Amino acid sequence: MNRLLTFISFYVLCIVNHCTGKEIDEQPLLRLGLIGLDTSHVIAFTSRLNEPDSPKHVPGARVIAAFKGGSDDIESSRTRVEGYTKTLVEKYGVKIYDDISKLCKDVDAILLTSLDGRPHLSQIRPVIQAKLPVFVDKPIAGSLKDAVEIFRLAKEADVPCFSSSSLRWYSGVVEVANADVGQLKSAISYGPAPAEPHHPDLFWYGIHPTESLFTVMGPGCESVTRTSTDDTVVVTGIWKDGKVGTLHGIASGRTGYKVTAFGTKAIAEQKSGGDYTPMLREIIKFFRTGKPPVSPDITLEIYAFMEAADESKRRGGLPVKISEVLKKAGLN
Repeated sequence: MNRLLTFISFYVLCIVNHCTGKEIDEQPLLRLGLIGLDTSHVIAFTSRLNEPDSPKHVPGARVIAAFKGGSDDIESSRTRVEGYTKTLVEKYGVKIYDDISKLCKDVDAILLTSLDGRPHLSQIRPVIQAKLPVFVDKPIAGSLKDAVEIFRLAKEADVPCFSSSSLRWYSGVVEVANADVGQLKSAISYGPAPAEPHHPDLFWYGIHPTESLFTVMGPGCESVTRTSTDDTVVVTGIWKDGKVGTLHGIASGRTGYKVTAFGTKAIAEQKSGGDYTPMLREIIKFFRTGKPPVSPDITLEIYAFMEAADESKRRGGLPVKISEVLKKAGLN
């Protein structure tokens, strides 16, 4: 009942604010819960939300609860849970729960932040059952099949759900996406893409440059071809209107991020980076409105692009259709 009254007040305030111009920081704070304390994102997100004096403060919500999670077979997960838990409890006063269902009773929305994508499907089930809006941090799942199932369950239960890399809202990426290059012909995005043995090759870090590529290119990729060595992954996508999108994944060596768009009038190159702040603003807006800034269809196409790249590798570099891998993952 308390949560229902809270959301009613949110909607009323949204209507009032539309007329009066009041900002989001004048609305009641959303109470957020974290699921999975094995990533640096939990500290980065909480610091921006819970520290009103921070220059990167994102108003409108506060992290108040968390579930530890963690994966014993991934060192970068196993070795960080306790440290991040300690910081959240001692610095931010976050309450730790040993059961996700119990956590869901005391919050208004969920940040599913588990570093490992494999448990996301099981972790999101009690969230969907509780009818809470949920942002799923990258990777959305440990397989394309699980990603399809997550969105199916959320849609079936009418629960707002979305996932994205923070790079989609980096100022430099947005500038390239909005640049007047005439008719867009192609784009190249590069970034780190080290593999993790429990996930498809590009799901782990390759999601970041892939999300940048799709932010510029838009949806509509039809087929994917991959060439790779131990150090470099090159994935070429052909879009339905003839555009060509290329992902250059850096598996080892010096890394960085950049996306470049090629058009009939101009070439636009990314000139700046960004951080988590713009994405968090979008997340808080999403929690209030229930409208995802990135549709499930686009997110599934992005992950299908990466899965098709793996399938192309398995087939010796042959082209693989996006529709084929989506169908195999259970999307009709």
